[in-house]
Amino acid sequence: MGPVTIAIAPERTLRIGPIELDAPVVLAPMAGITNTAFRRLCREYGAGLYVSEMITTRALVERNATTMRLITHHESETPRSIQLYGVDPATTEAAVRLLVEDDRADHIDLNFGCPVPKVTRKGGGAALPWKIGLFRDIVTRAARAAGDIPLTVKMRKGIDSDHLTYLDAGRIAEDAGVAAVALHARTAAEFYSGTADWSAITELKETITSIPVLGNGDIWSAEDAVRMMDETGCDGVVVGRGCLGRPWLFGDLARTLGRPGAAPSEPVDATLGFVAAAFRRHAELLVDFFEDEVRGCRDIRKHVAWYLKGYPVGGELRAALATVSSLAEIDDLLSTLDLDAPYPGAAAEGQRGRAGTPKRPALPEHWLDSRDLATEESSALADAELDHSGG
Repeated sequence: MGPVTIAIAPERTLRIGPIELDAPVVLAPMAGITNTAFRRLCREYGAGLYVSEMITTRALVERNATTMRLITHHESETPRSIQLYGVDPATTEAAVRLLVEDDRADHIDLNFGCPVPKVTRKGGGAALPWKIGLFRDIVTRAARAAGDIPLTVKMRKGIDSDHLTYLDAGRIAEDAGVAAVALHARTAAEFYSGTADWSAITELKETITSIPVLGNGDIWSAEDAVRMMDETGCDGVVVGRGCLGRPWLFGDLARTLGRPGAAPSEPVDATLGFVAAAFRRHAELLVDFFEDEVRGCRDIRKHVAWYLKGYPVGGELRAALATVSSLAEIDDLLSTLDLDAPYPGAAAEGQRGRAGTPKRPALPEHWLDSRDLATEESSALADAELDHSGG
């Protein structure tokens, strides 16, 4: 948000199992983005639940070194939240049990919303709830293994407009004993394009009555979050691309949702100097996370365009920031900015990240023929669990 006066709403909180959040806001997992460094940065500005990058269940069960690093939280992170991706009930159950027995998490989320072709092609992510028995088995066994640790489910409306799954999946998750469900109000076919269908969040909230329902999709500002909650009746919001290059959005959200103590007492005056300071802090935290200055500075490069969106920064300087290898280089380049340049308004607002275009989802052969899982499809799912990428 820019330097716009925001009225403080009545205080809104959110309880997920035993966890009570100061603000009903959840950071959506984003691959390569929501690592410990970014979560710490967002937490410094606001309040909410900050979820890890997506973790592959088999890689976790096999204690893959990269995966074990990704599930390690900084001591300042409370509650510790981890999202799991899995397609096999036994492996997902084992992964949840590992997190519980090793005391690695205070909250666990299951991903059934990823629309990326390499995931849906193997029957995972947003494709999986179509196989209703498989979905029930995974969620039920995971919830049982979680015990007192709250387990939640994040999903999409379905595969496409002809194959919607969210209401069935929501009922199954509620019956299985999950602590909350979150809905990205798009189908896998829509990817991140167009406008999220908030009416689906309303319908899910009317269907699921015993646990919180969280809404996700097109929250680019604190006002969007308030509007979503007011229009749909959802209990909280999940924010993803809207915080790219704007970690202080969580401060705006907390303040606007009625928690002035959890955010700056006045609206953020987002001068270029303020943005530069956030960028520099992000880089510093990445260096700490990777324990390697060059690697941390390489990682901050992809954030340059997001942070500087709309601000009067020339292409040459932007390009230089996108090739930095040290904090000293960053400091030198930032010192050349007009730090008093004011917030540019609409030019800095709106969509961030790639939206993609609607397209036919990649699915296993004959996946849509039946909502039951065929034997040959079970074999394909076993292959999908062999991903050792760690996230």
